[in-house]
Amino acid sequence: QVQLVESGGGLVQAGGSLRLSCAASGRTFGSYAMGWFRQAPGKEREFVAAVSGSAATIYYADSVKGRFTISRDNAKNTVYLQMNSLKPEDTGVYYCAARSYVPARIGLADYDYWGQGTQVTVSS
Repeated sequence: QVQLVESGGGLVQAGGSLRLSCAASGRTFGSYAMGWFRQAPGKEREFVAAVSGSAATIYYADSVKGRFTISRDNAKNTVYLQMNSLKPEDTGVYYCAARSYVPARIGLADYDYWGQGTQVTVSS
């Protein structure tokens, strides 16, 4: 069982930056691929970024490429999402997710554990 706790959300103006963190419980963090997803009001949850257990493979949604960076620190059991050049359309609840395998994937159904989410609001 893995427990995930996100932090770092907030209100920011367009063009600004935020850094999300996701702290995971357990002693085998490097065995889990990690992902970030988001859900805007009235919309389905969507993939944002994913990183494999060793950080050798990283995927991004086209909408965030060049602006967001996912990274992980296996010694700290933490995955990060650095978000730069934020846009109003980036507004939503951001969820951290863990997959019980090393390879990264981009589908919601590929992930076994989810955090409670953190709100990101980008004003225009």
